[in-house]
Amino acid sequence: MTSMQRWPQWGWAFLSLLLIVSFLQAEDLVCRQIGDPQNPLLSKDGDIILGGIFPFRGMQGRLETYRHKPLPMECTGLGFSELQFAQAMIFAIEEINKSTDLLPGISLGYKMYDGCGSIATSVRTILALVNGNEVESASTEVPCIRPGQVQAIIGGSASSYSIAMATVIGPFHIPLISHYATCACLSDKTKYPSFLRTIPSDYYQSKALAQLVKHFGWTWVGAIKGNDDYSNNGMATFTENAQQLGICLEYSVAFFRTDSSDKINKIIDVIKASTSKVIVAFISSTDMDVLIDELSQHNLTGYQWVGSEAWIFDSQTAEIDTHHILDGAIGLSIPKAHVSGMREFILDVKKLNSSSNKVFREFWETLFNCKFKLSNSSAENQRECTGHEDLTGVQNSFTDMSLMPIYNNVYKGVYAVAHALHIILGCNETCNYSVQLDPLTILQHIRNIHFKIKEGDEVYFNENGDPAAKYEIINWQPTENGIVDFVTVGLYDASLPADKQLSLQQVSVIWAQNSKQVPVSVCSEKCSPGTRKVLQKGKPVCCYDCIRCSEGEISDITDSITCEHCHPESWSNERRDACVKKEAEFLSYEEIMGVLLTAAALFGTCMTAVVAAIFFRYRTTPIVRANNSELSFLLLFSLTLCFLCSLTFIGRPSEWSCMLRHTAFGITFVLCISCVLGKTIVVLMAFRATLPGSNVMKWFGPAQQRLSVVAFTLIQVVICILWLTISPPFPFKNFTQFKDKIILECALGSAVGFWAVLGYIGLLAILCFILAFLARKLPDNFNEAKLITFSMLIFCAVWITFIPAYVSSPGKFSVAVEIFAILASSFGLLICTFIPKCYIILLKPEKNTKKNMMEKGASKPF
Repeated sequence: MTSMQRWPQWGWAFLSLLLIVSFLQAEDLVCRQIGDPQNPLLSKDGDIILGGIFPFRGMQGRLETYRHKPLPMECTGLGFSELQFAQAMIFAIEEINKSTDLLPGISLGYKMYDGCGSIATSVRTILALVNGNEVESASTEVPCIRPGQVQAIIGGSASSYSIAMATVIGPFHIPLISHYATCACLSDKTKYPSFLRTIPSDYYQSKALAQLVKHFGWTWVGAIKGNDDYSNNGMATFTENAQQLGICLEYSVAFFRTDSSDKINKIIDVIKASTSKVIVAFISSTDMDVLIDELSQHNLTGYQWVGSEAWIFDSQTAEIDTHHILDGAIGLSIPKAHVSGMREFILDVKKLNSSSNKVFREFWETLFNCKFKLSNSSAENQRECTGHEDLTGVQNSFTDMSLMPIYNNVYKGVYAVAHALHIILGCNETCNYSVQLDPLTILQHIRNIHFKIKEGDEVYFNENGDPAAKYEIINWQPTENGIVDFVTVGLYDASLPADKQLSLQQVSVIWAQNSKQVPVSVCSEKCSPGTRKVLQKGKPVCCYDCIRCSEGEISDITDSITCEHCHPESWSNERRDACVKKEAEFLSYEEIMGVLLTAAALFGTCMTAVVAAIFFRYRTTPIVRANNSELSFLLLFSLTLCFLCSLTFIGRPSEWSCMLRHTAFGITFVLCISCVLGKTIVVLMAFRATLPGSNVMKWFGPAQQRLSVVAFTLIQVVICILWLTISPPFPFKNFTQFKDKIILECALGSAVGFWAVLGYIGLLAILCFILAFLARKLPDNFNEAKLITFSMLIFCAVWITFIPAYVSSPGKFSVAVEIFAILASSFGLLICTFIPKCYIILLKPEKNTKKNMMEKGASKPF
């Protein structure tokens, strides 16, 4: 087609546009409603008008071709519950109008529109309420500056509708009070400044559901949500709270009643493949009805359902569940309510018959399943309505009245507006009619009201426009006749402290499949005390393995994530669920080793005492008098002390015993070896004098011998004093040597001091051994050097082997090694030095003569 051929079509269109513009410019500026007019479904005149928006009907879908102007959306059907919401509003308004205490002399009227279950329709009707743009002729057009027609609006039976309406009406500051919109998002006053509600926010419901699930120990659950604002926001809050409580979602799927069969089958497959036995359904009752039908076709029974208030106490949902899919379900509902006179008002259908309103005719036909003459709902098989039908024997959702708590919410909303108006108008016996009502002022007063309705319930709003959050916990309990009984088994009150918010009567709960036992739904069984949780790789935190605590660690609670170390003085028991006090180990007098060592020490002491007694008895004999008997008695005394000091090593270490044992040992042994050294020097000097009549012994006489003993011993005393002064030994608990025992021992304090004491003893012992070795070939009859050599040889051997044995011996055995070394060296000195002389004194007295002592004989090689 050429451009000339197309000109007539474009040309006429351009001319038409110019004519329209010219016509519009000729018109005066007026308020004109665009599109189809909106008229109230129910209305009543009054001094002050309240608005109402309820989805009386549902929206009928239509496929548009857009080749012409779409026809108006058609609303079909009639919902009993929404009509009852409207009746509850009318009841409250009539009750207020009859009252002489509230708004005396002021009559309230109403205009109620049909939201038609559509967001678009709800927005249009709320604009109609604000503007008052009913059907108007061109001659009655009014200026655009006229005020709003209603002072407050009651309505919003769903969160999605309320969000749209609150968004539109917010700039006008006209209060919108919802009785059924629970989405937590509506608490945001920056987005929805004029929105209030008489039903708790889903924030509290979601939190309560999470606590309910946690209460029964269900940590592994599935979740089904609707694809709307109510479900999405509610499930998001539930998921957040569940994670904080340690609950994991195995799956979370979205379902909407218009979903395709393929999507629904995928949801069914997810549920079948899951291992969780609990399903949390945050979904509207309409979606739940469709979902139940799908689940019934696949016979998905045996799951424990946890429901939100939207469907958990809906009697229609219970009627649809013919396959008992939801038996035993538990969830939250708005607390039961009773408003005197409301039930009778709603069920009084006689007054409805007197109304000529079309909606009541439609209601009557639906309620009694009949038709009036000239009714559009006529059908061949329906009987004719007489208008005298009675509710007796009628059982349906209208007579069920299970939504009385929601009717009560509508009632509270109307009274909240009335109380605010009562304050604004300064009502006492009469009201001030001259006060100009301003929507913002009304909104502010509604936010601040606090009153009680006639049944005693308190009505007030918090800073977010929400009421106090209280819920009843409902349990679905099937009866013998197949009807579900909604039994209240608990309460949730968000105003109480956290540990008292949830109260349950668990004994009266019936679970899935009519069980009395609480279902188990966990990914992993609980970890018993003595174990800790270790997460399984790639799985949620609720899936874990239980690992036994290591030695020395415990977990005394179930599902512990860590094992705690026991106190150093304690150790884990066999089950690893408690710390037991470690056994304190030390060398005691009660054990066999301690008894044997004590017996050996006492035996040595007694043996030394016997030798001393023998020497004292025969002190005048030559063998005793030879080689300084005074040193012999001093040596015996020191040996007695050596035997007795070993006893200080036995028993529980204390401050005094730790200081005494090492110092006593060091001083007594030095005293002992000093005596032996003195005797050795005496022998060596006596038999190394080469010239007859030599007086070399005068340089090492008895006085010098005593002085040498004192000098050698004094050096050790000084070493011990320095040790005790600078860093003395002290009792010490050794936790490292044995993991399950405490070794009570004496810490050295100063290792230098300890090894100085031992080193000095060793130095004297070596010196004594060398001198005795040099004197070994002196004549036998009077030679004590060989005996001293043997005793020193034993002494040195014992203490040389002591060092590695002491270092390597664990715990109390190191103390036993030290005692053994003391006793062995003491016995060696006693036996080698004195027993041969006692043998001669007692058994060979003939050799105990001066003549025999003076005889010289060849010394045998050594």
